[in-house]
Amino acid sequence: MTSPATPATPATPATPASLGADSADAPNDNVARGRRVLELERDAIAALAASLGDDFSRAVSLIAESTGRVIVAGVGKSGLVGRKIAATFTSTGTPAMFLHPVESVHGDLGIVGPHDVAILLSKSGETSELLGLIEALARMGVRMIAMTADRTSRLARHADVVLDIGVREEACPHDLAPTTSTTVTLALGDALAVALLQQRGFGKDDFAKLHPGGALGRKLLTRVRDVMVAKPLPVIGANATMREATVCLAGQRGIAVVVEGDRLQGVITAGDLARLLEREADPMTVPAATVMSRTPRTARESELGSAVVYRMETFGVMAMPVLDDHDLLVGIVHLHDLMRAGAV
Repeated sequence: MTSPATPATPATPATPASLGADSADAPNDNVARGRRVLELERDAIAALAASLGDDFSRAVSLIAESTGRVIVAGVGKSGLVGRKIAATFTSTGTPAMFLHPVESVHGDLGIVGPHDVAILLSKSGETSELLGLIEALARMGVRMIAMTADRTSRLARHADVVLDIGVREEACPHDLAPTTSTTVTLALGDALAVALLQQRGFGKDDFAKLHPGGALGRKLLTRVRDVMVAKPLPVIGANATMREATVCLAGQRGIAVVVEGDRLQGVITAGDLARLLEREADPMTVPAATVMSRTPRTARESELGSAVVYRMETFGVMAMPVLDDHDLLVGIVHLHDLMRAGAV
């Protein structure tokens, strides 16, 4: 007689503990993998910095002496990096355009002039789509800067200057996907743009003119004179009492400025008044000159608002007297007004 089959024991649901050490270690493994990528790219940039020399200086001079634009070209990942390099040049005062090598031989060469300088990106230096563009640029007399890892490549042989973007290994575990090399190329483009910026004396005002929109433009364009209160000014005379100062504080957002003529003598704040109330039985009759700060923080009307905001936050000041170039009082600037204007 056949015994009845024993019912199967239900499978125990998997739990994190029952999945084994591999699963538990996965987050740590991922951190280690990410760290390896960042360390490889960091080391590659450090090696690039150590190797910069005459070729880099020649590249900067070639662009600086050009009367045309910078034309940046590359294919694939190099093309994406090239677009960013062109954008960085343009935003820092060096007119630049990205030119796709394929489109260039189908009419887009019309944007290139003989006084331009071309920066051509190719790790191998043998990118077929780029070689046709090289020939066209050579016929036009355009000077060329090659960013490549192979100084013996056709790109390098045709270039006036060669910048080496060779790396020990890509961060890709198969040493295939452009990772470390594209990071190095991007950093090298930044180095060129910033060196040119400094050589040409391109300053904050120039930067602001090219970035009038958005938060960056507001921060760079906002001057103290744009947001200061010019009238009525919260001023009292040197012989005023604290009663007059208190009226001024209440009506003028917590600051009273003691003047003699147009010359600043000192500043009284709401904090000064509070401390006076704690120690004096009849504070309103106290001379304002004995309460005021005689060395207050001040701003200049031509200053960048962002610089004044930094000082206000550093020293815990909510408002400052504004002086002109002759040290005469011309206004009051408040932290809140600077913040509303986007000076931070």
